[in-house]
Amino acid sequence: MNIKNVMVIGAGQMGSGIAQVFAQAGYKVKLNDIKKEFVENGLQKIKDGLNRQVKKDRMTQEEVNQLLGRITPSTHYEDVKDIDLVVEAATENEEIKLNIFKELDKQAPKHTILASNTSSLSITKIAGATKRPSKVIGLHFFNPVPVMPLIELNIALTTSDETIKTMETVGKTLNKKVVNVKDSPGFAVNRILVPMINEAIFVVDAGIATIEEVDEAMKLGANQPMGPLQLADFIGLDTVLAIMQTLYEGFGDTKYRPAPLLIQYVQAGLFGRKTGQGFYEYN
Repeated sequence: MNIKNVMVIGAGQMGSGIAQVFAQAGYKVKLNDIKKEFVENGLQKIKDGLNRQVKKDRMTQEEVNQLLGRITPSTHYEDVKDIDLVVEAATENEEIKLNIFKELDKQAPKHTILASNTSSLSITKIAGATKRPSKVIGLHFFNPVPVMPLIELNIALTTSDETIKTMETVGKTLNKKVVNVKDSPGFAVNRILVPMINEAIFVVDAGIATIEEVDEAMKLGANQPMGPLQLADFIGLDTVLAIMQTLYEGFGDTKYRPAPLLIQYVQAGLFGRKTGQGFYEYN
């Protein structure tokens, strides 16, 4: 299947980054969100990032203009009528995602592949909410999307071989490394990574080491480029909690129990970088 036209649902940090890499690879992209200002904010994030590339002489202004010219704003699911691939990048909430897929399934052409950027939710369950389960797949990008070289291709029980091959090809056109992973709570990367972050939060809560000491120890002792708590702020503590809850519910194993301190931070609205404060403060 030849993919030419792409719609990205959700114009936040992940969605805007996904739209950028598709446009940069030559695809025509519709960036969709529920409000016009959300889409405008997403487009501004893309422009700001590209302008930094121009200042560093990594792109020309002409290249930026051509890239931006391939992105069209959208606030209606009806705009999916001419789309070959939808990438959903809405908030990590199962009910919201299922409703989006049900609506897209009604509106999109029969050939359209529906992909989710979910970091932990069941692709098989999402596929089951549609009448095209063979054309539903997980296309999990990592933040920041233009920089991170990996796509985790999360394969539902019902995903067809044709859909898998199509998305493997798409990943290569985006200059990303594609890793195929069977549908399972947290998939591969987050099943390994997020419990480590959660354990780091337990260590802080137990008074074993401070936030700064935990991060410094893991950077210098485990050769990690970013400490686990700094990374948690970057991901978003609300997202980290959502993933831990999915793992805990999916496996029923107490080793995936979310740290109480993580829950408290989220209840306080301290999500990390996106709110200006998490384990660290951001200007």
